[in-house]
Amino acid sequence: MRIAVTFENGQIFQHFGHTEQFKIYDVEDGKVVSSQVAGTDGQGHGALAGVLKALGADVLICGGIGGGARAALDAGGIKLYGGVSGSADEAVEAFIAGRLSYDPEARCDHHGHHGEEHSCGHHGGGHSCGHHGGQGPCGHHGE
Repeated sequence: MRIAVTFENGQIFQHFGHTEQFKIYDVEDGKVVSSQVAGTDGQGHGALAGVLKALGADVLICGGIGGGARAALDAGGIKLYGGVSGSADEAVEAFIAGRLSYDPEARCDHHGHHGEEHSCGHHGGGHSCGHHGGQGPCGHHGE
């Protein structure tokens, strides 16, 4: 099995569509046997599903993710575990052990709004997606 994680400085990057790197983990017999960091070649949002498919990913662990990207992952047969934060390595270990805490409804609903600050709508306010500069998490706190 090959697991991809949105990745920045050892942590799970919180906005799928803006991630610049994935950490790819190859898992055999319940253990990580190798890992590597792969760039996205400037691709973004739904196009990243194609990057993951080309990398051979079976699973994606990430923070917030938009609806179009979710649909592209689903069409590519990549299983999504969203709403995850913290250490990428620890999240993969938790996934392998069957105890990863994730939010099946995690999303970053900034699409369709133009010109104003974009809120994720996950907790009802105050948390910016960082859509206009990549700052901050998507308002997901690991519940």
